[in-house]
Amino acid sequence: MKYLVNSREMKLYDKNTTEHYKIPSIVLMERAAVSFVEELRRQRVDTSSVLLVCGSGNNGGDGLAIARLLLLAGSKVTVVLLEDGKKASPENQLQQQILDAYQCERRTEIPAGERYTAIIDALFGVGLCRNLNGDYKSLIEQMNALPGVKIAVDIPSGISADSGALCGTAFRADITITFAYEKIGLRLFPGAEFAGQIFVEEIGIERHSWLDKEPFVCAMEDEDLAFLGERIAYSNKGTYGKLLVIAGGINMAGAASLSAKAAYAAGCGLVRVVTPEENRVILQSTVPEAILSTYSAKNPEEACLIEAINWSDAIVCGPGIGTSRAAEQIVSCVLKNSSVPVVLDADALNVIAKDVSRLLRPHTELIVTPHLGEMSRLTGDSVSYLASRLLDAAGEFARQYHVICVLKDARAVTSIPYGRTYLNVSGNPGMATAGSGDVLSGIIGSLLVQGMQPKEAAPLGVFLHGRAGDVMAEQVGKRGLVATDLIEGIRKLGKKEEMRKKS
Repeated sequence: MKYLVNSREMKLYDKNTTEHYKIPSIVLMERAAVSFVEELRRQRVDTSSVLLVCGSGNNGGDGLAIARLLLLAGSKVTVVLLEDGKKASPENQLQQQILDAYQCERRTEIPAGERYTAIIDALFGVGLCRNLNGDYKSLIEQMNALPGVKIAVDIPSGISADSGALCGTAFRADITITFAYEKIGLRLFPGAEFAGQIFVEEIGIERHSWLDKEPFVCAMEDEDLAFLGERIAYSNKGTYGKLLVIAGGINMAGAASLSAKAAYAAGCGLVRVVTPEENRVILQSTVPEAILSTYSAKNPEEACLIEAINWSDAIVCGPGIGTSRAAEQIVSCVLKNSSVPVVLDADALNVIAKDVSRLLRPHTELIVTPHLGEMSRLTGDSVSYLASRLLDAAGEFARQYHVICVLKDARAVTSIPYGRTYLNVSGNPGMATAGSGDVLSGIIGSLLVQGMQPKEAAPLGVFLHGRAGDVMAEQVGKRGLVATDLIEGIRKLGKKEEMRKKS
């Protein structure tokens, strides 16, 4: 697991390092510059002719130090410092003086007609919180128009470190070399589109620098798949849990099939599908491994639902069930009678949107998995508003209704009420396909019945879902990726993890 930080956290950790641990800021700046240049070499960036555009803050100071190191290494270096140097930060002023001593010329605008092998952006750092216009906007547009590899120092200028929002315009980097921790804005859209490849460099700001303020956001990594555990020799299907999947309305049998098959692929021992009678033949054909219980689409029997609920170790409710009166009855029955963890997905959320206070009544742990449209119906906020504040929206909903909220977008956010927030960085655009969410609900349900706590199963399920998409995109491409491919991807990841543990 890795941590991602916002601008306030990064400034605090920087301050703690310099004030509490007495490491001078200029030392951190020098370490940043050295690590930046070393990463350029590792990535084999052609630095024979480099343009560095620097601001007056410490991000600009990093850029000036980088310019000096490249100059001493034999690069042809052109430095552009737009603002009056006297207004610069103390560290920036010192770097200017050092660069002047090495007789490196500084300019106030990009020379016309010059060609560069690399363009390095050190104009603004994580503290930018206003729209760029005038000379700054023009300068960034000039930089973007130049040929050559484009590299950002810490974060592309014009991208909010907190939200990934575009501040009017932004530097479009091929590579971003950031320091200490990834910034949240590098992973959220549209910031992620401007960051290019991201590399994190250690400069001396680490866990000790937190003091008592741990980063708010973290992200799962491949090493976290170790939580999936091993299959034990002396076991049976009951060992790996019983998942109840209540899914699939008339003409929506695929939702139930995908969720159930994903649950099995993720390691569940036994899946029971509750679905309308009309889906019987389809489900028996597509998921013969599942136990099947059917109901009348007009009037589901509560006693049968309660029996299935009591049988289970966890429940997935909602994929493809519709919003009919029968769906209302099913969702109400699940909320009223469940004593095991419940994943509420898709149409279950559309049903609940009519009276969201129902989420406060159950005496069990709930995981809700809305996409932005469903979240809009649950909260009354517009999709665009929610998209601009994914982390806050998920966190507020989780705390208000005491649920684990998985807010799905190009970057899914999992918020644990009064706990951690996870920003998922796995997955790809090929997963924007019908049935992908049904697969996710099955994965999370599967992890729950195998003994994982809801606060672990939700973010790990989201990460596993995305990694399965990445694995299969490499094989079939993004354009043709479909939900059933994700199920195969889960199996491939499971096999890879088994092989890793044996080695």
